[in-house]
Amino acid sequence: MEAVGHAWSAVAASVRGAAHLRSGLPNQDAVRWIEWDGVTVLALSDGHGSSRCFRSDTGARLAASTATRVLSSELAGGRDVADLALIDRVARRVVAEWTLAARCDLRLFPFQRAELMHLGEKTGAEARASVERYPLLAYGATLCAVAVTPTGVLYFQLGDGDLVTISASGRARRPLPADERLFGGETTSLCSPRAAQDVRAAFQRLDGASGPALILVSTDGYANSFRDERGFLQVGPDLLAMLRAEGVGPVRECLPAWLEEASRLGSGDDVTVGLLYRGMA
Repeated sequence: MEAVGHAWSAVAASVRGAAHLRSGLPNQDAVRWIEWDGVTVLALSDGHGSSRCFRSDTGARLAASTATRVLSSELAGGRDVADLALIDRVARRVVAEWTLAARCDLRLFPFQRAELMHLGEKTGAEARASVERYPLLAYGATLCAVAVTPTGVLYFQLGDGDLVTISASGRARRPLPADERLFGGETTSLCSPRAAQDVRAAFQRLDGASGPALILVSTDGYANSFRDERGFLQVGPDLLAMLRAEGVGPVRECLPAWLEEASRLGSGDDVTVGLLYRGMA
């Protein structure tokens, strides 16, 4: 998919992981973008996929749609991305509205006895009891989002995944510091009671030609498909060079196949990538 606004083009793709294809699991990632009233927002989410999080594909879809809606409405009309009170409000509102959406889904589609029995048989009575006590656990998902306005960029993250900016000269960097709580498959989550406090955010002002030429957002299945951090970070500059040489169209067409290959040869996980390119499509 592709959108153009304020010379920013959004391109994104999400593919079912090679391991999920073999096991019959669905794609538990989701991605969405929106351009509205001077704001371009790209959001993606990775459902946890553990036995307890058996509806995390739905949780991821709700996360991506909630984040794009909230960020675009909060930043519309030229609001300042450097407003700390606004950033705090966005974090709380995203979590609150995702929670409401997940509870509405549960009300429409209550847990089936077969779902809970399968969970208990697979992971034990304790796991089943934890989901019965706290049903949102079944919808657990992470969130990475970027909102671009004419004057600035807001980076927003809860849980694992990757946000990388690439400068006009091709330098790749992470706009958010590493979260030491994310290790060994453990991650913060939208389903956590502390989710709003666990959100990490940063802002960057845009002034003329300053700011990134490309922003890459991805679920952790993509970075985990590379041998090392250096190889992963080189993807951004390579994509920027291709976008400049060939335009958005060829990248949009090839991106799903690239991601399928990355999953097949690498992590085996679902892989989702979103790009915000500052140039004419």
